[in-house]
Amino acid sequence: MALWIQAQQLKGDALHQMQALYGQHFPIEVRHYLAQWIESQPWDAIDVEKQQEEFKAKRLLESLIQELQRKAEHQMGEDGFLLKIKLGHYASQLKSAYDPCPMELVRCIKHILYTEQRLVQEASNVSSPGVGLTDGTPQKYQQINQAFEELRVMTQDTENDLRKLQHSQEYFIIQYQESLRIQAQLSSLASLPPAERVQRETSLQSRKATLEAWLTREANTLQKYRQDLAEKQQRTLALLRKQQTVIVDDELIQWKRRQQLAGNGGPAEGSLDILQSWCEKLADMIWQNRQQIRRVEHLTQQLPIPGPTEELLKELNSTVTDVISALVTSTFIIEKQPPQVLKTQTKFAATVRLLVGGKLNVHMNPPQVKATIINEQQAKALLKNENTRNDSSGEILNNNCVMEYHQTTGTLSAHFRNMSLKRIKRSDRRGAESVTEEKFTVLFESQFSVGGNELMFHVKTLSLPVVVIVHGSQDNNATATVLWDNAFSEPGRVPFVVPDKVTWPQLCEALNMKYKSEVQSDRGLSEENLVFLAQKAFSSSSNNPEDYRNMTMTWSQFNRESLPGRNFTFWQWFDGVIELMKKHLKAHWNDGAILGFLNKQQAQDMLLSKPNGTFLLRFSDSEIGGITIAWVAENPNKAGERMVWNLMPFTTKDFSIRSLADRISDLNHLLFLYPNQPKDEVFSRYCTPPNSKAVGDGYVKPEIKQVVKVDDPMLDAEGEFDLEETMDMARQVEEFLRQPSEPQWSGQQSYQCGKKND
Repeated sequence: MALWIQAQQLKGDALHQMQALYGQHFPIEVRHYLAQWIESQPWDAIDVEKQQEEFKAKRLLESLIQELQRKAEHQMGEDGFLLKIKLGHYASQLKSAYDPCPMELVRCIKHILYTEQRLVQEASNVSSPGVGLTDGTPQKYQQINQAFEELRVMTQDTENDLRKLQHSQEYFIIQYQESLRIQAQLSSLASLPPAERVQRETSLQSRKATLEAWLTREANTLQKYRQDLAEKQQRTLALLRKQQTVIVDDELIQWKRRQQLAGNGGPAEGSLDILQSWCEKLADMIWQNRQQIRRVEHLTQQLPIPGPTEELLKELNSTVTDVISALVTSTFIIEKQPPQVLKTQTKFAATVRLLVGGKLNVHMNPPQVKATIINEQQAKALLKNENTRNDSSGEILNNNCVMEYHQTTGTLSAHFRNMSLKRIKRSDRRGAESVTEEKFTVLFESQFSVGGNELMFHVKTLSLPVVVIVHGSQDNNATATVLWDNAFSEPGRVPFVVPDKVTWPQLCEALNMKYKSEVQSDRGLSEENLVFLAQKAFSSSSNNPEDYRNMTMTWSQFNRESLPGRNFTFWQWFDGVIELMKKHLKAHWNDGAILGFLNKQQAQDMLLSKPNGTFLLRFSDSEIGGITIAWVAENPNKAGERMVWNLMPFTTKDFSIRSLADRISDLNHLLFLYPNQPKDEVFSRYCTPPNSKAVGDGYVKPEIKQVVKVDDPMLDAEGEFDLEETMDMARQVEEFLRQPSEPQWSGQQSYQCGKKND
């Protein structure tokens, strides 16, 4: 409940902002009485853009209603009676509001908790500026907030000066009208008798001279006021531009970079809420300054006084329009990217968001967003503002979507949930480029006005590069193109230029990021693993990591040229390892049971120093997505000599029949996992429990077991055991037993399959 306690201590504008979070959509009383429960729930674990997670939101809504009802039931006494009725009413109200759309409740509460946390952090920073960072808020954030406070003061200062100018000008006009009235009186004196005329004329001329002198001085003063005000607004706009550069060109670009790296398995890019709050503050202040400049223009038109102010005001008006235009176009972003490997005829989703849409009331006339797929050349032409004649490189179904405003969070976004790429038009390929190296992008564009049609905007944004495939077999190579682009592209590049070669440490970082993400493990690639990969990539035998620090790897070496003596590339081999690990061996990698990145000679050197029966697991050099068991045992053909045996690699197909743990359990001559762990301690909890009970039709479920005879003549001189025939038979049996037909193997005890009581 710590956050709610701190939120209640907010003061001034921060307190008003916090109170504004609540209303009929979520009463503040519910926040108060269920504070501890609300703050302990996993709201962030639910992705509100994924419809399949709605059941989690439904469960949280039901729990919230139950907690409210429980709290109501425990109220006692006269005051408790009224509270009991109130809480019961809120329970019914929330159920009625969110039962049809539980995701909106999650969205609402996430927004409330985030905003409260931000307000508490900002208040803490203001109250103790001399102290270091508080609550982990970066110093940059403090600088941004301080700049906003400076802008607020400057904008308020110009507002005060503008009012002063307006009052002075209004008084000037009154006095000017008075001078005109005196002049009219002087003109009418001709009809008076001479004596009276002279007396009145002397008095009026004196008043006229005094007033004209005052008007002359006041006109100069007004001109100075206008000039000073315009110069102040010039300074404010300069600071606004600087603040906008920090937020849009630094922070937002960094968010987009994190989003791109997240496509390679990097950390999530983080919430856009704080960026939106900054952009909204910018929009608010820019708009206030724009209105001030327009009011000054109106005053100058109302009372023209020759001077340099008019030109300065024109310049200010042009500048403020440029600033607001840059902000609006820059904050039309893709919150959820389309998949970067995009298969035709397959449904996909994306979300675009206008960060300043709520603040500028764009939602009052909700704009429509259109999605189009374009190729690299069309993307280049678009960024050069060349006329592309609405060209596209394919047809996307369900490619139009109206932006929706979520009042609880203040977000304006368009959710494309059911897009599908019907067809793709490919360009002529260059040199050795394959179809899985060709990059496209999804263009999102919209048109809307702000300020009562004062300003019209045509906004566009491009997705991260996508590679279009038509068959799952292309996924491997397409992923390589995406990984290289995400990892090594430079901000602000020409679409979609990437370096042809990178340093080995750069590539290691990208491979490690991808591996940890796909295998869902904190255990990444060690320095020894990376040395092994370097040896494979560069056909080197050096074990010294320093030897690879300054080496570079080209795209061709990465995924065009096959490894020496193999029919696959470096990436294809590495991706095969990832696929095997994430589908079948994730738990064993996390346990540290798989060394993996070793060659046959390294395995032999390690095992020969250990007792017989010691084994290890390493990835196959010769087969994509293969893993082999190497173990040390006596040489049956030479007494007293020991040798290392290697099983033919297992692949995903093998593990879909029988798991690694079960296979290791089956092989009795495997005793210790390298260096000295009894195998049962490591693998037994993953083994399939024995099942001897009869199934419904009276048959006992069959089992397939791994069998290896060390003295089998199928072992070659190098200790390589060919399991191909054995595994083919196992697969045939497994596939046969899966068929619904009457079993034909019931009498064959060699496969442990027999009819009960036979």
